Amino acid sequence: MTQHNHILNSIQPNARNLAVLIDPDKMTVDAVATFITQVNQSYATHIFVGGSEVSEGLTEILVLEIKKHTDLPVILFPGDVIQITDKADGILFLSLISGRNPDYLIGKQVEAVSKLVKTNLEVIPTGYILIENGKETAVQRVSETDPIPRHALQTIIDTAVAGALLGMKLIYLEAGSGALHAIDPHIISQVKAQINIPLIVGGGLRSKAEIETAYKAGADVVVIGTAFENDQSFFNALKS
Repeated sequence: MTQHNHILNSIQPNARNLAVLIDPDKMTVDAVATFITQVNQSYATHIFVGGSEVSEGLTEILVLEIKKHTDLPVILFPGDVIQITDKADGILFLSLISGRNPDYLIGKQVEAVSKLVKTNLEVIPTGYILIENGKETAVQRVSETDPIPRHALQTIIDTAVAGALLGMKLIYLEAGSGALHAIDPHIISQVKAQINIPLIVGGGLRSKAEIETAYKAGADVVVIGTAFENDQSFFNALKS
């Protein structure tokens, strides 16, 4: 089964798809075994690997170590071409459709092709939408794009629908790492009502209650990273 189909098939009433995002620049190889043991004991369904600013070579080293300790699918969530490695199971082929910097709409993707065609990675086209959260994020700084304001609901909806019409297989609503405000549940529900493809939501989720709120609003996959980085005991609240 492809990773895309795995996500599609796992979207069921009351299903809980949870992706743990691991940033290679923040996770040492020595810490992987203990961390992944905790991931395996939670109800996590996917592991995403990537970050906005990652040194070359770190992603592959980390992916190889992660795969020693889990059978969960490992999906690349790359901030740059140098993060591509064929050691993962798939890649979210992100286009930052909320921004207007051509490098992150199509430029980086063109640059990535020469690497991707040499791999067996499953490539999943993903419309990436950055939403303002109260502070500047690494994605905003690196991509040199402005997020869509939280109050601009129709623009957020229209951007998501445009992504779906362009053929994206996933839409990802992102508040950003360490966001002050998670994506508002009303935004999630309104976007979900207008698209017929899976909806991923991440950024600023710091409790089980906030995660459950995102699910109830319509998120098909919830992504959490910083909360685990700052407090690994948070896994205890997410035991499978």
